[in-house]
Amino acid sequence: MLHTMSTTVETASERSAAEVNEEIRALWRRSGGTLTTEQRAEYQRLVMEWAAAAPRSHRAA
Repeated sequence: MLHTMSTTVETASERSAAEVNEEIRALWRRSGGTLTTEQRAEYQRLVMEWAAAAPRSHRAA
């Protein structure tokens, strides 16, 4: 599966937490475990999107 880096945050209704999580995993695989500054910004955006899409039971800690 080919993933492209998005520059806009999609709303939770557009993508599920699982879909966003898969993109996060793909980002880490592409990076080889070390994120560049640009990749780190993408990671932070994805984590925020994931948090917005995640069911409440996964947010509590």
